[in-house]
Amino acid sequence: VALVLARQTLPNLAETAATGDAAGRGGYVLWEPPQRPRLALLATGSEVHLALAAAQSLLVEGIAARVVSLPCWELFERQDAGYREQVLPHWLDRRVAVEAASPLGWHRWVGADGAIVGMDGFGASAPGDVLQAHFGFTVARVMDAARRRLEP
Repeated sequence: VALVLARQTLPNLAETAATGDAAGRGGYVLWEPPQRPRLALLATGSEVHLALAAAQSLLVEGIAARVVSLPCWELFERQDAGYREQVLPHWLDRRVAVEAASPLGWHRWVGADGAIVGMDGFGASAPGDVLQAHFGFTVARVMDAARRRLEP
């Protein structure tokens, strides 16, 4: 058992209540846009709300993005291929991961052409919201990374 706590106050996402025991499968679709998605935003933990807010803001611009929560890569890998394809279909190959730590390992899920909004440094000390802005964990940065994935 592990308790992983965030320094900052995080919103309670109503979308997580609708997923039932999906977290036990290691990964699941947290939010689906009303039309076929053009890209996927992947996150876990305290970054899920950023991915969700970015997807909802992108939708206002006419860009449909699926939000996938991947709380446990190992459990997700143990799922049958059909389930993994449901969550991260091969045709949805434009992907952005959001990770408030090292981006190490996320390329496995976003692919060679994917983007990772992650940290390349550490050691700063400040309130959580200041650090999030300092390291670029903002809705605007996630949206920008998503838009770049859609460029020809």
